[in-house]
Amino acid sequence: MPRARSINQDPRRTAAAYENGSGCFSFYWIPPLAALFIACLLAVFALKAPTQTSALLVDTPISSADNLVLPIVTQELPVADNTNLVVSNSGLSANESSQSSNNPLFSFSIASSTGLSPIFTKEIQYWAKDIVRWANASSLDPNLVAVIMQIESCGDPRATSRSGAAGLFQVMPYHFHFGENPYNPETNALRGLDYLSRSLQTARGNARLAMAGYNGGIGVIARGEWSWAAETLRYVRYGAPIYEDASSGATSSSALEEWYEKYGASLCRQASNRLSISE
Repeated sequence: MPRARSINQDPRRTAAAYENGSGCFSFYWIPPLAALFIACLLAVFALKAPTQTSALLVDTPISSADNLVLPIVTQELPVADNTNLVVSNSGLSANESSQSSNNPLFSFSIASSTGLSPIFTKEIQYWAKDIVRWANASSLDPNLVAVIMQIESCGDPRATSRSGAAGLFQVMPYHFHFGENPYNPETNALRGLDYLSRSLQTARGNARLAMAGYNGGIGVIARGEWSWAAETLRYVRYGAPIYEDASSGATSSSALEEWYEKYGASLCRQASNRLSISE
């Protein structure tokens, strides 16, 4: 029957049409497939675009004619170390930094290369050039080094304490290496100023605390002053104002004069004899 024959023929014709690449499937689906392909290409380009832009900003040198707006990058530049600073104040708070600029006991000045303060005794002035050289080698203020030598030995290279401290900076025996001569001025200065540098660093630039650490051991810096030994308290009582006078450009120091009268006269007399310094 015609209806039956018509129904039987349609499936075969449709399958043949698909196999030959013609018919309703190819006509209606080609545009969507093309649109999908174009969309995929656009997505790929969009994903690649930021990477190409970043490479341009980083790797491509920009001439004056390029109209590119670059992001502002804040970066700390390294500072050339062409001065002998006593100590860096990078670890100080804002309040401590402001104190360091006004208080001579906070030693952030550039090490002098011209000489010492005139307040020191003639025995210390005898070593002036050496003190400046040793101080510069250790990145210390020469006046601070001179204060330590003034109180410790008054410039006597053979000074020896009851506890065994020796030489210009009264360095304890355990700070020396095997075979070193503690009375050799160069060796004594090397070991003594190394300890002073570490004490000053621990004290975060506070010269008064550094003096306490040099006399009583670096461990006292973190402790309350009420626990310091009487000798250490006396050390900073005279050392701190002497250093303040030396740093401020004073021509005399009442603190040094008092120390000399009470504790330093015989010590300095011994140093003068050792160095053959005339009165």
